[in-house]
Parts: sequence; structure tokens; C-alpha cells
Amino acid sequence: MSIITNINKAFDHRIRLGIMSVLMVNEYADFNMLKELLGATDGNLASHTKALEKAEYIKVEKQFIGRKPNTRYSTTKLGRAEFKKHIDALEKLINKQ
Repeated sequence: MSIITNINKAFDHRIRLGIMSVLMVNEYADFNMLKELLGATDGNLASHTKALEKAEYIKVEKQFIGRKPNTRYSTTKLGRAEFKKHIDALEKLINKQ
């Protein structure tokens, strides 16, 4: 089996990798938190979260806090498993001599 078999194309953009990294260590993150942490524009972040949602790697919850809309994201069970496989594959690739 090839060492790159478990490298997942869904995570090969820095914004998507960042979104998943943040969500793996936090129960959830809202749009503004991700935007600030990743230095992404609204449109850029929205397109990458939509791609991860479509792949069923993240879950999106929309709510109102007071009168302000709030969108927050969390990983799905599938998303956590696939991201872990991706990171494990990267580590094996890096450590291969």
C-alpha cells in the first residue's frame, strides 16, 4: 500500500486544514473565530466550510445570539476519523527516510 493512500484531497488547502485543526481541539468554533484565527476573508472561509460540510466532515449550526446571527461549526465523527488518517499519513510521509 502506498504511503500517500490516506492523504485526503479535502484537506490539502491551508484554510481547510486550518478549519479542521481548530475544530479537532475545540468542541466548536464560530465563523468569526475561524476567520480571525485563519486570516481568511468571509467568502474564502464560507467556500471552504461549505466544501467540508458537503463532504460531511463538519456540521453547521445556525442560531441567533440576541439579534445577531451566529454560525458555528463542529466536526462530525466521519470528519474526525478522516482528518486523523490524513495527519497520520502526513506524519508517516515526513518520517520516512
